[in-house]
Amino acid sequence: MAAINAASEPAEGFPPIAGSDARILILGSLPGQRSIAEQQYYAHPQNVFWRIMEELFGINGGYVDRCEQLVKNRIALWDVLQSSLRPGSMDANIRLDSARANDFETFLSAHSGIGLIAFNGRKAEALFERFVDTNVAARSIRWSSLPSTSPAYAAMPFSRKLARWRQVISPIAE
Repeated sequence: MAAINAASEPAEGFPPIAGSDARILILGSLPGQRSIAEQQYYAHPQNVFWRIMEELFGINGGYVDRCEQLVKNRIALWDVLQSSLRPGSMDANIRLDSARANDFETFLSAHSGIGLIAFNGRKAEALFERFVDTNVAARSIRWSSLPSTSPAYAAMPFSRKLARWRQVISPIAE
């Protein structure tokens, strides 16, 4: 794994994982160092995102298989930011003066079936509100902030995170 020089090189996000018929868009903030090194969303072994997806939708297997299963379940996955300077992997260290948001206008136009934007943590929601023209997402799309799946958010036990994710995501996914 190559080290990232967070002081001078911006962290770069990934393209979205999405089928044209996606109904739910799950947004994180920006991939952490482990995810960037492995070129996989939520690669840190203690991040519970994939565990929640397995509990809710039976999504499992290797990374490529899990991504394909997200698409089959009409779930899109992306991050609010395309890039930003960030020493380390903590969302609190994202340098707002260097942050660039992804192109949600184009994405949401191409994915008109999305009815829910679910933010993986409050930081993702705050970044979206700060950097994205919220009129872009105003067309009958519901927003919901979910508990972060990051290991940095250990204050809430897995069972409560799962229950909240199930409460918000499951009715839309059915």
